[in-house]
Amino acid sequence: MLENIKSKNKEKGDEGEKVVIRYLEQYGYEILTQNFRCRSGEIDVIFKDKEEIVFAEIKTRSGTNYGFPAESVTMFKRNHILGTAKYFLYRYDLWNCNVRFDVIEVYLRKYQKCYINHIKNVFW
Repeated sequence: MLENIKSKNKEKGDEGEKVVIRYLEQYGYEILTQNFRCRSGEIDVIFKDKEEIVFAEIKTRSGTNYGFPAESVTMFKRNHILGTAKYFLYRYDLWNCNVRFDVIEVYLRKYQKCYINHIKNVFW
């Protein structure tokens, strides 16, 4: 049963990431990479917004019964994102770039359009 729940959550997360990529492309953002991984952790999507490199965490939910999606980005998760972002900047020699950290909430609904809440500059 636990595996079934994890599988459904993974499917929901994958669907949310697809929705966000379409959203970002629609608004002219340049996608640099998805699911960037290193020892420090993973970043869901890295994209350019004009002259800024944006590291975004995508959180997908079907409702707010367990709180807002952005609330699940804990200090522990932020530290992993920061460490991974530092490695990305180092690896691609992008130290002189402006950076930003966003959380993109995706609400998937069965019979309605999904809703995206793009929260910019969530943390440093």
